[in-house]
Amino acid sequence: MTPGKIARQLLLAVILSNKSASRPSPPSQQQPPSAPMSNQRILLAILVICIPFSATTHTTATQAQSAAVDPPRKTSTTAKTTQKLKVMTWNLEWFYDEYREDNFSDLAKEKSSPNREAWDWRRDAIAKSIAAARPNVAAFQEVENRRVLWYLSRALQRNHQLSYFETGVEGRDFFTEQDVGYLNSSGVEVQKQTFYGFPPSLRGTDRYHSVTKHLETTITISSGGITYPVVIFNTHLRAREEAAEIRVKQARLIQHWLSAHLDEGVDVIVLGDINSEHRGDSTRDPSTEIGVLCGAETESVEDDLIDLTRLLATPDRGTHLLAGKEFDRILCSRSLMHDDPDRLDLVFSKIENLRELCIQGDVDTPEQHWEQYWEMAADQRDLSDHLPIMATFELK
Repeated sequence: MTPGKIARQLLLAVILSNKSASRPSPPSQQQPPSAPMSNQRILLAILVICIPFSATTHTTATQAQSAAVDPPRKTSTTAKTTQKLKVMTWNLEWFYDEYREDNFSDLAKEKSSPNREAWDWRRDAIAKSIAAARPNVAAFQEVENRRVLWYLSRALQRNHQLSYFETGVEGRDFFTEQDVGYLNSSGVEVQKQTFYGFPPSLRGTDRYHSVTKHLETTITISSGGITYPVVIFNTHLRAREEAAEIRVKQARLIQHWLSAHLDEGVDVIVLGDINSEHRGDSTRDPSTEIGVLCGAETESVEDDLIDLTRLLATPDRGTHLLAGKEFDRILCSRSLMHDDPDRLDLVFSKIENLRELCIQGDVDTPEQHWEQYWEMAADQRDLSDHLPIMATFELK
């Protein structure tokens, strides 16, 4: 018998003894007044020893199990504090510095900044917009390499006293040489980054297509001494309407990669330039890339992702210079849409289209932006042909 059980039985005995003592007894059955007092003292002494030992052992075991299996339980302390996680996605449109010697393709060299002055202006203008939004995680597409993200982080530190750390790897788009990457604020810990391979077992089927531009990170955020993990998948799918079938296969491959996380109930955020020609209300159509990415091909709801773009007002869903194009998306697992009252968890709060951080003066026309960009006045150039969008989640 464990000390806890002994303690509980002894406590019950004391209670019953007290109840019996309170009832009138025949004179022949009455005990000397000192006997119950002596027994109670002995029992209370045992309880003092047993109860703390039992409670400590039980609490330690419960904490170990909870840390391994379940998110921490909410307490009066965690209920009063709310840690926010702001996640942004932004296609920076050929975010290349002026140095061409590290580029190999003619296209990459052509799209580089024309000179150092132009690069400095663009880097600092993007940094100013990021400083205004202050995301915890900023996921970018169409960046040249990790080095330009480091330059961007230095501009944020130098001009805005904000500390960000860059994360990036070289992808497999050798034609444009575009990559994806992240800036993470000082409160975010990157525990792991993954660039998935495309093995022959998957290449040998007609169901999948290589996703050359992607990067998955596992991050943790902390609140009140508690650490909480989130998986974030940043991607840039094939562009143009005629590539719709390729995008469906790319979306299927991403779902394949994410299935282990979703099956385990891990919180997952997928974001980036999906290049979908379909609007946000087509997320349950299994013939579209956005439908496949949201899990519409399977009967199970466990692998479903929620397209947060649908929660934007219709005029705010467009994210591109071409009117009505909803290329940029933020999706999340179902677990992030519901607050468990008994568990500390991350819960979706809002999504925003931050067009004011990209548009300068009047909106550029396609001709101005793509053909006359560097001839325009600096304060009239839109910073990209894509708008940034940002989702806020709360750890509570």
